[in-house]
Amino acid sequence: MHIEDRLRKLRHCMKEAQISAYMIPTEDFHGSEYVGEYFKAREYMSGFTGSAGILVVLRDRAALWTDGRYFIQAAKQLEGSSIELMRSRQPDVPTIGEYLRDRLEEKDAVGFDGRTVAPQFIRKIAEKTDVKHIVFSDCGDLVDSFWQDRPPISREPVWELDEQYTGKSRNEKLRDVREQMRTEGADMLLLTALDEIAWLLNLRGNDILYTPVFLAYMLVAEDRAQLFIHEEILSGEIRTKLADDGIVVKPYEAIEQSLHDLPNSRKIWVDGGQVNYRLFHGLPSQAVTIDKPGPVALMKAVKTPAETEHIRRAHVKDGVAVTRFMHWLKTSVGREKVTEMSAVKKLESFRAQAQDYLGPSFAPIIAYGAHGAIVHYEPTEQTDVAMSEGSFCLADTGGHYMEGTTDVTRTFVLGAVSEEEKRYYTTVLRGHLALGAAKFVHGVCGQDLDVLARQPLWENGMDYNHGTGHGVGYLLGVHEGPQRLHWRITPDTQIIPLEEGMVISNEPGIYLEGRFGIRHENLMLCRKGEQNEYGQFMYLEPLTMVPFDRDAILPELMSDRELALLNDYHRTVYETLAPYFEGEELEWLKEATAGIFADRKP
Repeated sequence: MHIEDRLRKLRHCMKEAQISAYMIPTEDFHGSEYVGEYFKAREYMSGFTGSAGILVVLRDRAALWTDGRYFIQAAKQLEGSSIELMRSRQPDVPTIGEYLRDRLEEKDAVGFDGRTVAPQFIRKIAEKTDVKHIVFSDCGDLVDSFWQDRPPISREPVWELDEQYTGKSRNEKLRDVREQMRTEGADMLLLTALDEIAWLLNLRGNDILYTPVFLAYMLVAEDRAQLFIHEEILSGEIRTKLADDGIVVKPYEAIEQSLHDLPNSRKIWVDGGQVNYRLFHGLPSQAVTIDKPGPVALMKAVKTPAETEHIRRAHVKDGVAVTRFMHWLKTSVGREKVTEMSAVKKLESFRAQAQDYLGPSFAPIIAYGAHGAIVHYEPTEQTDVAMSEGSFCLADTGGHYMEGTTDVTRTFVLGAVSEEEKRYYTTVLRGHLALGAAKFVHGVCGQDLDVLARQPLWENGMDYNHGTGHGVGYLLGVHEGPQRLHWRITPDTQIIPLEEGMVISNEPGIYLEGRFGIRHENLMLCRKGEQNEYGQFMYLEPLTMVPFDRDAILPELMSDRELALLNDYHRTVYETLAPYFEGEELEWLKEATAGIFADRKP
């Protein structure tokens, strides 16, 4: 069925439901960034495959909002459809609320599936449309009525992550959560984020590709907890252990009725920015709601000593694989046929050689030439191209290991590139090095540090349209909050100080549409440094152990300090990885990490 046919069918459903507009977000019932195949209604209706976007369908038009990571991709994938691309936060681009306000009539109704949007999202839109008294209606999943070959909801088995990796038992984590509940005066805590539930229970699953979580809700009280889950995905052993820890297992679909049946006297802690609209509005009318971010996200973000030690080991394994791939790629292109997709398979084969490797942590981005300018490009059979000498290959990939999750980007030079391309490469690298070397007092947030990575680009009138850094889970989502690095602060932005034990990425870039893209990404561990009369100082320990491609670096553009930072990092990479290499590969590694010095003219 063509996109236009699907839109016609949806508009027929809208007419029957007496609504003038229908919103289809990316999220599942849990507000997840990445979702299972069943939940990809926005992709089905628009053809846009990115992980962020909202489709709004009116009676006579449709538009899709997405962020800067996907502008190029969305423009290509929406070609030939009647769907207009809305580049979020760009000049003269309306918000969804403004768009609806300007195009709907007085008292028109806007529909949505209340299980896939958060109440805060609806509130923000309602603020813009209130002048026309627009009505918002949870009219359910209209797409389901004509999506005939819709994949089923995933029900993959759950497995347990041993305490040797987590550093804390379920009971210890529940105790910490309940302590926060008492501080807030909450009788109950509703958890709907899948990674938070998986982390709290020390369980993992496979209901979302690349993200080892399982579909579930959780309701935590002082003396017990309820887990709403597809019961068949739990083994008898896990069910017994959960029961021993005071956790009652209930059917996944029972969450709405269970919330409705809660006593009116309860004080319920619920995050209106995370929980879905239907559950939020299904709470007892007289219950007191504590609407604020829950405690688990921050607890999860601060890794335990056991987790940090294992994460370092995971990055050594990953560094060996990616560095071996770097050697293979640079010595193979121009001598044999290498395509983006064959490179993906080769890198996966290197990672698979490591003990306790579980699989990719996100869809691999191997982008040659102009494809590198598409920030979240994913090679397919339709887009796959052969690589040749004379351009860049941007490789943004990651892996899940029992020891943790990795995410690394390197931009490799294939053959010779121009001086201009080297200038771009070096400028982005300078920003990466500046951020990685940051020393700051405790209390500093990611928004304070973002300028360090962007400054070399800003000085040259350039920028990149995405954040500089995101948190990374422990064998969970490759993107996790609440910490992040981005200068932009919106009313929804959480201002979170960087704490010891947080893992965060450092990934400035530059993207020239139709030509190439460059991004340099390491993961970093936030650590405590010295403490003196000025406070507790913090620093960032690099976790990623992969060389930067020296073939694209112009040392004369770098200060002595920047060169020293690069050489120190490469020295550490060599010392860490050398024991795993031998022969020709070891000699290559020695050259790839050799010191770089500027020829300063007197």
